[in-house]
This record gives sequence, structure tokens and C-alpha cells, in this order.
Amino acid sequence: MSGNKRDLLAIDDFRSELAEIIEWAIRFKNDDGFAEDFKPLDGMSIGSIYEKPSTRTRVSFEVGVRKLGGQPLTLLSNDIQLGKSESIADTAAVLSRYLDGITYRCFGHETVEDLAKHSTVPVINALSDMHHPCQAAADLMTITEHSDSVKGHIAWVGDGNNVLHDLMLAGVSLGHDVKYATPKGYEPNSDVLKRAIEIAAGSGASITGTNDPVEAVTGAGVIYTDVFVSMGEEGMEGKFADFDGFQVNEDLVSHAHPDYLFMHCLPAHRGEEVTDGVVDSANSVVFDQAENRMWAQMSLLTMMCNRAAWETFLELS
Repeated sequence: MSGNKRDLLAIDDFRSELAEIIEWAIRFKNDDGFAEDFKPLDGMSIGSIYEKPSTRTRVSFEVGVRKLGGQPLTLLSNDIQLGKSESIADTAAVLSRYLDGITYRCFGHETVEDLAKHSTVPVINALSDMHHPCQAAADLMTITEHSDSVKGHIAWVGDGNNVLHDLMLAGVSLGHDVKYATPKGYEPNSDVLKRAIEIAAGSGASITGTNDPVEAVTGAGVIYTDVFVSMGEEGMEGKFADFDGFQVNEDLVSHAHPDYLFMHCLPAHRGEEVTDGVVDSANSVVFDQAENRMWAQMSLLTMMCNRAAWETFLELS
């Protein structure tokens, strides 16, 4: 596997296959008859390492791996010596002898890059401070499922964080225009933005940045937000003052297309970045997103660990 193995560290690592990854996930989600006997990870073990606690990531990977016939193994930060008494390189070499794939939810992006560099089995970034590719795959899957009602661009309101990074990369890869509004000083990473702009140039999409939430959401088909203070930023509650006027509420969404989709990667801090009225509205698809984490990750796992089976399903389903 080592000669052909591919890693998913950011969603643009698979930008040329992203549409098919999503198509596979949607088909598998809706094909109970085929999926019941389709076990592409049979005999395989997938290890998931968590530096950060998780609800959706852990459950979606464990259940998804089992649905595919594999054995999930969850490793919490206190269970292993990764980067502590054992180097990342040595840990990667050891785990590669036991496992057929590794997912890693971590703080620093350079850590997952190092793990992937020294692993001989595929590595999936399950979240880092720079990228969240599995979330982006689920997000674009959700938008695709609701494509008949999406009339307008994808609008982001909030921090220029890891979720925005991969939302931009994935959105423009599939031809969606993206407009983001962040407070001054909270813009997305310049290198990631440059990559997204280059992809957009090839797909015919556009990226627009502003510090005005109303400008970003006017005419939008999708409105997306995330928490203002992320995990690992405890003690930075002073950020809230910088996000005054960035709450996604009934007044703000009134500028979007009437059939807009409201999206949030969850957990939502209700009353902070979004109101109950928006997150519980008929426009909200936040729980579709949460479910689709599992299906999108199942597509990615099958593609990365058993490409032949992944292609066979596309041909036969």
C-alpha cells in the first residue's frame, strides 16, 4: 500500500475526485440493498487518534468503519505516547504495522503532516488548526443533496478558521462562488486563500472577502457560521467583542435568498454566533451535515484503503 498510498490533509488533496467522492457517498447513503452486503474494509483495522475530544468525529468514524466491515480502534491522547515519550515518526511506523488507515484529530497541522510523512498507510486529517477536510466533504455533500433549492453563493460569517479554509477549497472546486465576512484581523490564512483563488480560476468560481456580514449574505443560497471561540482558544473570550454584529440572526438572514440553507459544523453556541430562531428554522440543515460526516468519510475511507471496491460501487450502483 505504501507505494500508492494517499493522505487527506486538506480537501484540495482530492479536489479532482471530490465530485465523485460526494456522488459515492450519496449513492451509498440511499442504497440499502447494495450497502448491506458491501464490506470494502472487511479484515481491515482503522485507528483514530484524538488529541481533542469529539462527538461527531468519533461516532461518525467508528460507526462508518463498522458499516464498511472494518474494525475501528479509538486512541485517546492519554492512550499513546505520540509526540511525548515516542517521536511522531516512530509512532507512525509502529501504527503502520498494525493498521490499514489512520485518522488524526489534532491541534497543530504540522503534527498530522509529520504523521502522514512517516506512515505507510493512508492518513486522514480529522481536524487540525488549519484544515477540516472531512467537514468540507460533508458540507458539499449536503449542498449537493439540496442543490435544487440552492440559488446563490455560499456565504460565510465568522472567524477565518479551519472550517472556512476547506469550505472555500471545496466550494470553488465544485464551481460554487464563495463570499466570506470576517472581522478585521480574522481573515483566512493567506496561503490557503491563494490556493482557493487558483482553484477558482480553473473552475470558473469566485471568492470575495469582506468585513461586512450583510454584504456577504445578500442573495446567498447558503449561510454558514461556526463558533467564535474554538476549542483550544479557552481564555480568549475577549474575542467576542471583535465579533459584534456577526451573529447569524433573523435580521441578517433576511438578506439571503428565501430558500437559503443554514449550515453549522456543530456544536453550536446558541445565542452567540447564531440564534435559536435560525438554527431551528426550516432552512437549517445542520443535522443533515452531521449525518453526512459519516457517509462522506465512508467514501473517503473506501477510496483510500480499497480503491478497487470504491470504483466497483460507482460502476454497479
